[in-house]
Amino acid sequence: MTEPRLRIAVQKSGRLADRSGELISGAGLRIIKGANELLYRIESQPIDLLRVRDDDIPTFVADGVAELGIVGYNVLAEHFPDRDLEGMIVQRLGFGSCTLKVAVPNDVDYTGPKWLEGKRIATSYPNILGKWLKDHGVTAEIVEMRGAVEVAPRMKIAHAICDLVSTGATLEANGMKATDLVLKSEAVLIKAPHAPAPELAHTYDMLLRRFDGVTASTGAKYVMMNAPRVHLDEIIRMIPGADAPTIMQLAGREDTVAVHAVCQENVFWETLDKLKAAGASAILVLPIEKMMK
Repeated sequence: MTEPRLRIAVQKSGRLADRSGELISGAGLRIIKGANELLYRIESQPIDLLRVRDDDIPTFVADGVAELGIVGYNVLAEHFPDRDLEGMIVQRLGFGSCTLKVAVPNDVDYTGPKWLEGKRIATSYPNILGKWLKDHGVTAEIVEMRGAVEVAPRMKIAHAICDLVSTGATLEANGMKATDLVLKSEAVLIKAPHAPAPELAHTYDMLLRRFDGVTASTGAKYVMMNAPRVHLDEIIRMIPGADAPTIMQLAGREDTVAVHAVCQENVFWETLDKLKAAGASAILVLPIEKMMK
């Protein structure tokens, strides 16, 4: 009898492929590449990686071909415009962030969504754009394109575009400017509608815990310092994003304590300067590789 295996659908190549691999490796899982480029295995675990096109991932997971999938929220929203997406999403993964925006040529005096009334808009996301236009009471013609959307106005194909924007450099190079925000996106972990096989329940739960631990540790810092008791409350308030820091008495120093805290926000040099000015000393800021809640 064939051993049941847990399947995770991931992007074979593209914007999220490398970061998905880093998430899996960060969870302590070693990827074994095989002769089949579409199927990789995880060492010593009943887990397979299905390496597919990103726009196939929502279908693979929704149809139960894979128990889990890593995909951009924009792809998920385009694929299932009328579905409750929050019911599919297990975790937001904190990478692959981008925005879907309306953009127009620089010489256009854009006054808001109503400017698009009766216009032609080129996009690779017709479902998302159509829903956004409907929400704003705008009737426009959507021109679906699979690539090079930014050249559509220059080629007289459309008056405006709706496309993914990361830095804005591509728009700038094509004489365009971003205007309205249509959708915020990042990589998400999605699940199949059915529970995994009973034999895989432990592996499934282990994966979710580890992915959550990797995600939670991203950007988190462990901060340690010595602080005078007289200024302790003030110093604690300065530590960004700290939740219930640990306070320990220093041996032989009745007036000073050690403060340890996990910070979920960036710790900038300006914060360290303020802590120092308030009397803190021996301040250490360390990265966190793994964290389990």
